[in-house]
Amino acid sequence: METAVVILNWNGVAFLKQFLPTLIQFTPEAKIIVIDNQSTDESTLYLHENHPEVEVIINSFNGGFAKGYNDGLNLLNGRFKYYVLINSDVEVTSGWLSPLITLMDSNDSIVGVQPKILSYKQKDTFEYAGACGGYMDKNYYPFCRGRMFDVVEKDTGQYDSETEVFWVSGACMAVRANIFHSLKGFDEDFFAHMEEIDFCWRAKRQGYTFYVNPASVIYHVGGGTLAYGSPRKTYLNFRNSLYMIHKNHERLLFFKVCYRLCLDGLAGIKFLLSGQFNHVIAILKAHFHYYRDLGKLQRKRKALVITTKSYNKSGLFKGSLLWNYYFKKIRTFSCLNQRLFSER
Repeated sequence: METAVVILNWNGVAFLKQFLPTLIQFTPEAKIIVIDNQSTDESTLYLHENHPEVEVIINSFNGGFAKGYNDGLNLLNGRFKYYVLINSDVEVTSGWLSPLITLMDSNDSIVGVQPKILSYKQKDTFEYAGACGGYMDKNYYPFCRGRMFDVVEKDTGQYDSETEVFWVSGACMAVRANIFHSLKGFDEDFFAHMEEIDFCWRAKRQGYTFYVNPASVIYHVGGGTLAYGSPRKTYLNFRNSLYMIHKNHERLLFFKVCYRLCLDGLAGIKFLLSGQFNHVIAILKAHFHYYRDLGKLQRKRKALVITTKSYNKSGLFKGSLLWNYYFKKIRTFSCLNQRLFSER
């Protein structure tokens, strides 16, 4: 088999019981592998007793999403052409895998592909984590076809075209194994959240491309490990955004980071006015840890610049998402000025 479908699991036995049988049923063409991040529930016992056909890798400790996948996939290096990284809280549909692999087979420059990701709880609505392909605005706020900030759209087929994007979702992403390893996988300092965007950005700066193929459809529960409204998630998102910008922004960095820090301050004021004090603390903590890690981030930035060939900017929105969302009251991807999207 050329393809490994890989689940990173941590205390997710309930999701494994609910979704793994369907994954096995609808994915006969791939090897199913579970990387367990030192679960303390009955995950591994359940797998051994009920699904002996599933390969289980047990990591030595729980280092988070990024390190968890890196450690497990490093043990698979050389065995597969493609990895499909998929969350344990995902329900797949019949024929879901073929459109992803077929598209990657068609062009060696395509490093990653994601499916259309709908909400398991509202199956006619896009899911927050990836929706129908990921984009970035000029200030490096991520958004999707089907999701802008916290607003998700109903799926009426409006984004059913296969298209190149800036990033693909870690909830379900097919990726070329050799490129994943050559780029040293995910940045383990991210721990969790936005590590897939950072990976895609680094790969794009090597000239590679990413696509969404809506012919493949999955349903994602979302928030299975960390709830979307959690201050911990706020901390990771704000901190990792700064990490990602510092590493990958290709022009003068100082003014871009200062501007983003000011925008973060406005977000903090918004949380403060709404009484969400834990989120204000989370942003302050994120900034403090960014300052603390400046030396390490600068070394990573320099190493990345040395290896960069060409930067494929497809999927980058040259406008401001904040301006469009808060001042122009635009809430859907299709209402954005399409002329402001970069093409390669």
